[in-house]
Amino acid sequence: MILNTESAIKIAESLLQIKAIKLNPTSPFQWASGWNSPIYCDNRKTLSYPPVRTFIRQQFADAIKEHFPNVEVIAGVATGGIAHGALVAEALGLPFAYIRSSSKGHGMQNLIEGDIFKDQKVVVIEDLISTGGSSLKAVDALREHGCDVLGMVAIFTYGFDLARKNFEDSQCKLITLSDYNAMLGVAVNNNYVSESAMESLSEWRTSPHTWDPSK
Repeated sequence: MILNTESAIKIAESLLQIKAIKLNPTSPFQWASGWNSPIYCDNRKTLSYPPVRTFIRQQFADAIKEHFPNVEVIAGVATGGIAHGALVAEALGLPFAYIRSSSKGHGMQNLIEGDIFKDQKVVVIEDLISTGGSSLKAVDALREHGCDVLGMVAIFTYGFDLARKNFEDSQCKLITLSDYNAMLGVAVNNNYVSESAMESLSEWRTSPHTWDPSK
C-alpha cells in the first residue's frame, strides 16, 4: 500500500524530474534477470537533491510513525536503503544498522552491520521494490538474528503481483511512498510519455517476463 496519493504523486514527479526514473517504451532497458523493461529507476539519485531527499525522509518518518509506532531500530538494505535509512533513523532519533547483500568475506564476516539485538522491533528501509526477492532476504537475515521485523517501507514499487505475493508469503507488511500507477499518471500529464505509450507501459507491469515492445 502507498502512504497517501498526494505525496505519492509529488514523489513520482520528483523522480521523473531528476531522472531517477527514465522511461523508454520503444527502446527498453534490460534487467539483470533478462526482462525487458520500459523503465529504469535509480532512487539513489534522490540523495543528490536536498529538497527531494528531505521530502522523502519526512514521508518515511511519517509512514513509520503511523504504521509502526513501536519501532526500536531502523535497518537499511544495502545499498540503496543505507543512506535513506540513516537519514530516517536520525529524524526519528533511533539506532541504525544495515544488512549486506551477502556476508562480508573477511574480518567478522558480518551480514548485519551495526548493533541490533534479539527481540528488538525493526523497520526495514528500501529504495525500490521489484519482485521483492532481495529485499526479503534482508528481512530473513534480521529474523534469523532474532529480531521482530515490523515491516518494510520503500520509496517506490512497480506493483508486480509477484512482489505482493512474496511479501504476503513472508508475512511482511510493505508500505511504499509512491508506485508505478502514480508515476504513469504523472508521466502522461507532464508529457514524459505519450498517451499511446500508456498501453505498452501498462502491459509491461502486468506481465514483465513476457513483455515485447515490438508487438
